Amino acid sequence: MYTGKKVLVTGADGFIGSHLVEELVKNNANVTALSLYNSFDSYGWLDDIDSHTRNSINIVSGDIRDNSFVSNLVKGKDIVFHLAALISIPFSYKSVDSFVQTNISGSINVFESSKIHNVERVIHTSTSEVYGTAITTPISEDHPYQGQSPYSASKIGADMMADSYARCFSLPVVILRPFNTYGPRQSERAVISSAIRQILDPRCDEIHLGSTKPKRDFNYVSDTVSAFILAGVNSGFDYGVPHNIGTGTSISISEMI
Repeated sequence: MYTGKKVLVTGADGFIGSHLVEELVKNNANVTALSLYNSFDSYGWLDDIDSHTRNSINIVSGDIRDNSFVSNLVKGKDIVFHLAALISIPFSYKSVDSFVQTNISGSINVFESSKIHNVERVIHTSTSEVYGTAITTPISEDHPYQGQSPYSASKIGADMMADSYARCFSLPVVILRPFNTYGPRQSERAVISSAIRQILDPRCDEIHLGSTKPKRDFNYVSDTVSAFILAGVNSGFDYGVPHNIGTGTSISISEMI
């Protein structure tokens, strides 16, 4: 499916990104994996992948806020999977500007570089957080946007820029909007990871999760990654419009536990 394709994955050091890198290697892609630069000589979750996969990819450290760096990185690539983003909702209240610079300006750098270098397809990662508290269910792509946090507002802005680049410059950008993805390597702040950690901890007599009433559409990470793999090459995805990734079925936290 990806044999001979030169592929860039931004945010490759993250939860979903690292799993996507592994699947792309299985599909014979030539993968360049972008990891956020840090002073600890760490590549995030890419440090956790097996040695065969690790030796099959080109890992580059950098920052999507650096326009010239992004342009050089995108040059020569056939497909760009853009997953790099700041994602912490609580932190977004304390550092609004950093979320705007990374999630909106950083995405513009990816889109502009992809336009200049004639990339075959860009897959931009959105989030179900752009919908906010559900007004209607099930949530479709027509559901109104609600910027209920600086994080969700920044992702709405990035999505609108993807839409604009598709409309104004004919950029072949697919917008994927995952719902609640879970699985190995997920932050323990997430409800399923938190529950598993507490269950496995012999010191925990009770599981503390906050309210268990909210309902979510939970998706295992391999299923989310499968959608990304299809979006990279399948002709059935329209450009510039969002595509929800989910099961279409909601479950409450209490039912899940």
